[in-house]
Amino acid sequence: MADTTGSGYTDDELDLDLRWWAAANYLTVAQIYLQANTLLREPLRAEHIKPRLLGHWGTSPGLSAIYTVLNRHIRRTGADWLYVTGPGHGGPALVAATYLEGTYSEVYPHVGPDAVGIERLCRQFSTPGGIPSHVSVQTPGSIHEGGELGYALAHAAGAAFDRPDLLVACVIGDGEAETGPLSASWKLPAFLNPRRDGAVLPILHLNGAKIAGPTVLGRSSDEDVAAQFSGQGWAPIFVEGDDPRRVFRELATAVDSAYDTITAMQEAARSDAADGDRRWPAIVLRTPKGWTGPHTVDGVLVEGTHRAHQVPLSGVRDNPEHLALLEEWLRSYRPDTLFDADGALAPELAALAPAGDKRLGSTPYANGGRLRRPLHVPALERYALDVPTPGTTFHETTRVFGELMRDIYAAGTRSDGGGDFRLFCPDETASNRLGAVFEVTDRCWQLPVTEHDDGLGPDGRVMEVLSEHLCQGWLEGYLLAGGHGVFASYEAFAMVSVSMLIQHAKWLQHSATLPWREPVSSLNVLLTSTCWRNDHNGFSHQGPGMIDAAIPLAPDVVRIWLPPDSNTLLSIADHCLRSVDHVNLIVVDKQPHLQYLTLDEAAVHCAAGASVWHWAGREPDAGEPPDIVLAAAGDVPTQEILAAAELLRAWVPYLRVRVVNVVDLMALLPPGDHPHGFSDATFVDLFTADTDVVFAFHGYSRAVHELLHGRPDAARFHVRGFSEQGTTTTPFDMVVLNRMSRYHLVIEALRRSRRVPERGDELAAYCRTQLERHRAHVVEYLEDLPEVRDWTVGSTPAPPPPPSA
Repeated sequence: MADTTGSGYTDDELDLDLRWWAAANYLTVAQIYLQANTLLREPLRAEHIKPRLLGHWGTSPGLSAIYTVLNRHIRRTGADWLYVTGPGHGGPALVAATYLEGTYSEVYPHVGPDAVGIERLCRQFSTPGGIPSHVSVQTPGSIHEGGELGYALAHAAGAAFDRPDLLVACVIGDGEAETGPLSASWKLPAFLNPRRDGAVLPILHLNGAKIAGPTVLGRSSDEDVAAQFSGQGWAPIFVEGDDPRRVFRELATAVDSAYDTITAMQEAARSDAADGDRRWPAIVLRTPKGWTGPHTVDGVLVEGTHRAHQVPLSGVRDNPEHLALLEEWLRSYRPDTLFDADGALAPELAALAPAGDKRLGSTPYANGGRLRRPLHVPALERYALDVPTPGTTFHETTRVFGELMRDIYAAGTRSDGGGDFRLFCPDETASNRLGAVFEVTDRCWQLPVTEHDDGLGPDGRVMEVLSEHLCQGWLEGYLLAGGHGVFASYEAFAMVSVSMLIQHAKWLQHSATLPWREPVSSLNVLLTSTCWRNDHNGFSHQGPGMIDAAIPLAPDVVRIWLPPDSNTLLSIADHCLRSVDHVNLIVVDKQPHLQYLTLDEAAVHCAAGASVWHWAGREPDAGEPPDIVLAAAGDVPTQEILAAAELLRAWVPYLRVRVVNVVDLMALLPPGDHPHGFSDATFVDLFTADTDVVFAFHGYSRAVHELLHGRPDAARFHVRGFSEQGTTTTPFDMVVLNRMSRYHLVIEALRRSRRVPERGDELAAYCRTQLERHRAHVVEYLEDLPEVRDWTVGSTPAPPPPPSA
């Protein structure tokens, strides 16, 4: 039959698509409600209903409608699409769609394409031992769960970067559109390059309500919504209505029109043709919340209101009227015409799915490990610092990491400007001493450039935007679609996106249980401009809380690294960039710091997780236990511990002092609690079984105490760390304010030592005097004491002679 509407649909095609949509809606409702009689082959009874009704209906019909239209578009064009669903509550709709297209049964053969499979599909939804209610990691075709709202468009953008053949349909719920991260995400046109990237088609699904009331954009006029879109580089296409035939035709036309615009923009950019004012298309879809569900329940309007958000018919087991309404609702989709006698989808409907990996549920872009290529990491020797003697030279610790990433960029950049590695940073790349990357690439920027700008260009591959949410969200999407990368942030402000990191760790935790999910590159987070050396910025910039947020997460996923110098940072960076399915926190400052280990020594130290630094302590008697153990984790704590150890060696040389440096924080956990956990024997070799340990730590002291729980005599560990004391002050004043200075550590060591040392009281008095001198000096001269500011290993002055008898 000829198409007479200009929509691209014939009447017969539309009839088929509406039946496929009906099948998706039917299975969505069945998953929420039914545990038996899932094809309604007999009258519905109370015992067929699940005892706990969990799930979300309101957004699901719209998600299924978009899925249906995309299926036909893909079959017509052969294009590669990824489907990102911000309304993650629509989990049953996406499970239903991937089941209907055949992907679900391929991934989970026990959920077969028959009546038994449909019953298993329904019984498993939101039930113990089954699957979650969201578009979770268990859902084929998903890279975005959508449980925590706000990140859909950022994840979609990340997936599109450096994937020139990919189109990402990103559905954004109007509730999600109210979040800060999503509001920031509309700035994508300033960063998406049609020459080397794929495309993102946002579909703002305005069904008018969230869980308990209306939404801002849902109640806004088309003119106001259009103004918001166009002001940020988008060309909106509006589709709205409640008549499925009309909506499907208009939605299909909108998708086709957007596709044509996108491909024209990409062809122009890739042929270096002038493309004028570039505006990416976006669709605004207005349909009723709970579309095709119960219109009214108990005399109250449901469809099109917030009451359709979750389970529109409650108490079905106990309320015969609601049970009858549910059966009427389910039968309105005519399941007997959708599934044959064996429960298989009708052949003419099964034929509507795209073929193979073109299906939205089986695209490799949603299983990025299938596309991931090993990253070319250059040999570390070319970046290694020469360290002839420990602790005598200074270097900006993170600078070598920038040099390493520079050469990763250079080696992996394609002829079209793309690649498979990107650095994401909130306008702080140079500030964080990573500026070497700008020797080979610019900051990505699609807006006009002036002669006064530095390092901006459309083909730049350093992603700088002043939003931690976007930086991390872009990177997460980039990784899940097969790329590699690093998110670098000021330590205190990485907390802005800490919830995203937690969600990503949860994703990786469950992904590891799914054999069909291929490993993806790790999420590498560089926390720099740290609490101890943001003394120039002040208290607002001082906070190590990301460590505490990460410690309780899945032990198979989380790694926390505290390199004390540049060569250990290189060794850790090399490991993290090659790793998969981890969240790596690398905590190290950007300012000049003392350097301690050669590259070879650093490699051994990092592989071990912690080491005794024999050169820093004094254990002259073989077999004799140390009188005190000084331990450190972090660059500033390491310097203070070493200075404290040197004071002890100078003043009480007979005291047996051991110095331990910890670089792999999670290794402190018992081996049953973390894969990197030290064995009991290794732990005792490092810290002994009964000697007191004075531990200087980069973060909050409670974090170390939490990790040490269950170790031998954990109460003997006396941890000094950041205690929420800070201001704009000098570097040494920061450690003094938090009672982690070398003088505080010496006093604590003398108090905890196994033996009472001769001249110990004199040394403690000297330390207290030094603290008093410090306080007076910084106020008078606005800088630290020279003997502190210029301290290096070996520079501690000899103590005065002991007083005569």
